[in-house]
Amino acid sequence: MSDEINLTLDFEDNGLLPDLFGEHNRNLARLEQMLDVTIHERGNQLIVVGDPENVNRTKDVLQSLYQRLKNDMVVGSAEVDGAIRMAIDGDQAPHVQETKKKSKAALPDTAMVVKTRKKHISPRSPLQAEYLRSIDTCELVFGVGPAGTGKTYLAVAKAVEALTTGGVDRIILSRPAVEAGEQLGFLPGDMQEKVDPYLRPIYDALYDMMPQDQVEKRMERGEIEIAPLAFMRGRTLSNAFVILDEAQNTTAVQMKMFLTRLGEGSHMVVTGDLSQVDLPHGVRSGLRDALETLDGVKGVGAIRFGEKDVVRHRLVKRIVEAYDTAEKNREDAEIYEKPRKRRYKK
Repeated sequence: MSDEINLTLDFEDNGLLPDLFGEHNRNLARLEQMLDVTIHERGNQLIVVGDPENVNRTKDVLQSLYQRLKNDMVVGSAEVDGAIRMAIDGDQAPHVQETKKKSKAALPDTAMVVKTRKKHISPRSPLQAEYLRSIDTCELVFGVGPAGTGKTYLAVAKAVEALTTGGVDRIILSRPAVEAGEQLGFLPGDMQEKVDPYLRPIYDALYDMMPQDQVEKRMERGEIEIAPLAFMRGRTLSNAFVILDEAQNTTAVQMKMFLTRLGEGSHMVVTGDLSQVDLPHGVRSGLRDALETLDGVKGVGAIRFGEKDVVRHRLVKRIVEAYDTAEKNREDAEIYEKPRKRRYKK
């Protein structure tokens, strides 16, 4: 086509190219598939052919991934997909437009990376980048959206980073134990055994970022505390990074109680998915109530993820989209049916 352009990219370090290109050039093939370009390899050069906008996006992705490798960070299929997502969706994000004006770069630089003991973590969507920025700048941040958007994982990563760098003295992680009605005394075992089933996802995130022995030692010293929501009442949480997960399953009273635990030198992140509320019918979610009540309050940030921000297995994204479509169809059907159910008095 006449509007196609050719762009040549040079990469100085040949030793990084196998990881950049991927096994059997699968990373380059993924770029060609997702960005509708053609990539030709010539030694340490890549020639990208295609629509000008897609060629520039491909350049941004390759340069971002190459920079990761230069900083001794992993580049796998997840990182490639994340960089592509940043390039495609990032153009619509307000903070990206501002970044472009200042630095002419659409993708986050290494300053956006969250560094933990076991891995370095970077955002894989524009909203993930905005989420990390909000955590850095706001004392209280709400991360709301479907499963697989990284809202809890990134919050735990920021908490671990803050603890290991001395930014806070401790991490406090909590979830409401809705399935047990928070009457944990009726469950078998000691307190740790009672709460473990409800807090296992948080343990998994911690072990993904810190050696298990370090997690256990810090828990013994009280530097990492994992507890059900019911145990937060009456406390003041100072110099801590506090996370409330599965917050859609709190009541309005519980949410107010938790938010007012915030003390000096602390940051708080509240995460949840309003499409998966397990509260009894008719009980208003404390997460929804808080988002409406605190809208516009200074020092409070709220990031609302959607299905396009799902960064797990690609099938998860399609599952979320299918459920959202089904839910919308049901709501439309109910609206259509309501007038037909009208009763007339004789």
